[in-house]
Amino acid sequence: MDDSVRSFYRNWKEHYIRDAGNAHYYVWVKSAIRNKRSVSEGQGYGMIIVALMAGYDDSAQNIYDGLFRYYRSHPDKNSSYLMAWAQTRSFKDEDGTSATDGDIDIAYSLLLADAQWGSRGRIDYLGGCRNMLTDIMRREINRKTYSVLLSDAVEEDSRDYFDMRSSDFMPAHFKDFGAASGDGNWKRVVDNNYALFLSLQDRYSKEAGLLPDFIQSIGTGGRPAHAGYLESRFDGYYNYNACRVPWRIATDFILNGDPRAKKLAQKINSWIKTRTMNSPDRISAGYSLAGQDIKSRHFEAPSFMAPLAVSAMVDTAHQVWLDRLWDRITGFGLREFDYYDNSIKMLNMIILSGNYWKP
Repeated sequence: MDDSVRSFYRNWKEHYIRDAGNAHYYVWVKSAIRNKRSVSEGQGYGMIIVALMAGYDDSAQNIYDGLFRYYRSHPDKNSSYLMAWAQTRSFKDEDGTSATDGDIDIAYSLLLADAQWGSRGRIDYLGGCRNMLTDIMRREINRKTYSVLLSDAVEEDSRDYFDMRSSDFMPAHFKDFGAASGDGNWKRVVDNNYALFLSLQDRYSKEAGLLPDFIQSIGTGGRPAHAGYLESRFDGYYNYNACRVPWRIATDFILNGDPRAKKLAQKINSWIKTRTMNSPDRISAGYSLAGQDIKSRHFEAPSFMAPLAVSAMVDTAHQVWLDRLWDRITGFGLREFDYYDNSIKMLNMIILSGNYWKP
């Protein structure tokens, strides 16, 4: 397994880590997002991957520091510690607002960097993380429901103040944020969002256990977003955002043993094994909350497969299924997919191989 991780990392790094000049590095999103060169989501993925691979890659700290400098050179217009969500091909910020998931992953990567290299060198990683956490809590967390806001552009009087992207709930990250910052509100974020997700599973996806890409009206209990809410007619489906939920949730059980994570994951595991008749190549790239395939999505995507493999790690009863998923995921070539699929695959392979750890 380690050899597979090392091999894919070499290919991923060569293909997606790019030099912006002046000792700045960024994660190239290629054509995954139209007219964008980089996004904070990708920067967060890259910074976590490189920090975790430092035991193998002698150049990891140099690359990580370059990724850090790029992040710092593209601040959000409301906070010098959050990152503007997207840069154009000329390295100009798209609009200067944030994407919360990118900031969360960047902050977590700084905890990993502190654990790997300490914070007394060129960069104070831990101090940088704490600065980020202050502004993430202030600007990207709903202080009434403690759900995760889509962006720091969302204000209390915004119509989407009680909405969230399901994949922005990263409980393992948030638990470590609480420990690093001493802010007890991170526990509220964890507890309130677990309660929300368990309720949504029970009310809207009792059989499949799936979460929608976007959740609306959290202040009154929450519901799947309506079609065309923000990105597509599948905003209320288990689509290209929510596909990350099994990974984000299951990681909390793998690292911390949280029974709520296992409960959420087990329902999804039972459904997908039955749905596919235990054949990973039958996993489609998107489902309704009732567990029906999205028409025209009968194709394979690591961004759906790999998180389901991480989810299977919550119980040894899934070992045969997990082995089949690993074989299928590692059989895909990097050039068959884009930055999003390959970066999620890379992160999930690190977890699946036992190389992920708490900072």
